[in-house]
Amino acid sequence: MGELTSIDVGRAAIKMAISENRQEEQETRQLLMGHNIQAVAVDFGGEFIPSIKKIIERAVVAAQRQGLVPANHVGEGAVAGAARGALEQMVAKAVGLNVGGKIGIARHGEHLCVAIYLGVGMLNLNEVAVGLAHRSLPLDA
Repeated sequence: MGELTSIDVGRAAIKMAISENRQEEQETRQLLMGHNIQAVAVDFGGEFIPSIKKIIERAVVAAQRQGLVPANHVGEGAVAGAARGALEQMVAKAVGLNVGGKIGIARHGEHLCVAIYLGVGMLNLNEVAVGLAHRSLPLDA
C-alpha cells in the first residue's frame, strides 16, 4: 500500500463500524495496524435524538482511550466534529426512532475518520444507514 489518503482512512473506519462482533473488531484493528492505521470501535443504542450526545461522547472517549487523539480540545473537537458530521447524514431516516449500531474511528497521520453504521428500528421494518466524516488533525496536536 502506498501513501494513505483520507479515502483509505475512511474505508478503515467503515470496516471497524461494520464489524459484527468483538473478535472481528480486534482482527480488523490488528490488520489496520499493519498499515499504520490506528482504529477503534464502540457500540451504541437508543432513541436517535437523545442518543446523539451519547454517541458523540462515546466516540471521543474511545478515540482518546486508544490513543487516536490527544485528550485536549483539539483532539476532542476533531472526533466530535466528525461524529456529528456522520450523524447529520442519517437524520432524515432516524429522527423519532430507535437506533443501534457501531461507531468506527480510524486515524493515519493527519487524517481522522468517523463512520457510523446503524439500524433504525420501526416495528418489524428495519432501515440501515451509514454516515462517514473526515477531519484533519495536526500530528503535534
